[in-house]
Amino acid sequence: MTSFDLRGRVAIVTGGNGGIGLGMARGLAGAGAAVVVVGRNEKKNKEAAKELEKLGGPVSTQVVDVAKEAACRKMAEDAKKAHGRIDILVNNAGTNIRKQPQEYTGEEWKFLIDTNLSSAFYCSQAVYEPMRAGGGGKIINIGSMMSIFGASFTAPYAATKGGMVQMTRAFACAWAKDNIQVNAVLPGWIDTDLTRQGRAQIPGLHERVLARTPAGRWGTPEDHAGIAVFLASAASDFVTGAAIPVDGGYSVQG
Repeated sequence: MTSFDLRGRVAIVTGGNGGIGLGMARGLAGAGAAVVVVGRNEKKNKEAAKELEKLGGPVSTQVVDVAKEAACRKMAEDAKKAHGRIDILVNNAGTNIRKQPQEYTGEEWKFLIDTNLSSAFYCSQAVYEPMRAGGGGKIINIGSMMSIFGASFTAPYAATKGGMVQMTRAFACAWAKDNIQVNAVLPGWIDTDLTRQGRAQIPGLHERVLARTPAGRWGTPEDHAGIAVFLASAASDFVTGAAIPVDGGYSVQG
């Protein structure tokens, strides 16, 4: 067994039926973990599960609205019943609405806060006790380049992603005594359904991203498989409270 071996571990991935979540789930399943795919679209959940099952480990699915506290607690209970334990949580569920700050409604602000940030808080609370009782665990929160930078068209989203990093640090401090490591991943500009919408809505975005990214390309969901395995495995047992960019160098380009 290597430091990156996840056989016998159980991972919950919210928003795990597509994009970055599915990319991470592929990495976790490939390293031997059982994966619980959580998403609101049952058809997409099942399609993702069928793909992940080919990588070897057991896979189950749950249809959950992670913006609701009670639903997150039930999610954790059901996952533990299905697989016997919970070792890893990837808080990936999220969405975006692109407007200028003055154009958002209060309902849109609340929707984004609840979907992107409150969901991660509720899910983390829900898995805390199973992880503590099992001797420890790993929580991976998905931030963004908007955890670092500002953009005129994404004020509520940026607030959630900045909050995700600070929440990561607070959880890391609180739960280190329980052998639970909590870290954040900050994806750069990744080719997903969400960013394709952004390219359609924001003229010149594609060209600006390519010009600024030293790697010279948009990232892919698969680019996140390795960081997921690292942060979910024993290889990262002394890493907690970190916010790690996976961005092809976007955030360090002057």
